[in-house]
Order: sequence, then C-alpha cells, then structure tokens
Amino acid sequence: MSMIQIALIGIIVVLMAIQFKSTKSEYAVYISLVGCILIFYLGVNKLEIIIDTIKKIQTYISLNETYISILIKIIGITYIAEFSSNICKDCGHTAVANQIELVGKLTILATGMPILLALLDTINEFLTA
Repeated sequence: MSMIQIALIGIIVVLMAIQFKSTKSEYAVYISLVGCILIFYLGVNKLEIIIDTIKKIQTYISLNETYISILIKIIGITYIAEFSSNICKDCGHTAVANQIELVGKLTILATGMPILLALLDTINEFLTA
C-alpha cells in the first residue's frame, strides 16, 4: 500500500475520532486505536522488505547472525515502544507514555550490550596485538 493511501487512512481515522470525541469520547479512543493497528499492520510489509535486505547484505559480507538478530530485535522494540507510547499520549496518559519510552530505551540498551562488548573486544585485540 502506498504512503498516500496510508496517510489518507490516518486522516480519515482522525476526522472520525474528532467527530465522536464531542459526543462519545470513549469511541474516539477506540477509533484511534483501531486506526493505529490498521496502519501498523499495513506497514509491516515494509519491515519484511527491510529484513530481507539485511539478510541479503549478510550474504555479501560476513556478519555474525547474532548481530543481525539483535538489530532486528532493536527495530521491533523501537516500533512497539513508540506505538504504545503514542496511544497512551493520545488517551491523555503522558506519564505512562513516558515510562514506556524510558523502558523501551533501557531495553534497547540492554539488547545492544553484546554488540558493544564485541566492539570492545575487537578494540582490545587491536591494542594488545
């Protein structure tokens, strides 16, 4: 699906949510949530293209499969944290949204530690050799 179509879906969802917000505010939240899930579902195809490209790059150069796996996990953590944080912000719960963002950043940092350790090991090998 093209970006124009996804943008139009987003605009329609927002207009519908605004329409319901004055009369049935709980419906506006549900409409926004369904719209977010729909747009995320439509965007998953792009993630498949990115993962396929990363795997193709891996065939050209020798990369440890663990590093590719960590990279894909970090991308997933980023999208999940951003998605859930934005939904919480839209519902007016910014404190919860900020905590989700904080835990997302900490999770990314923890997930990337093996790459940092491998980099430090490589630097150490060059310095001691």
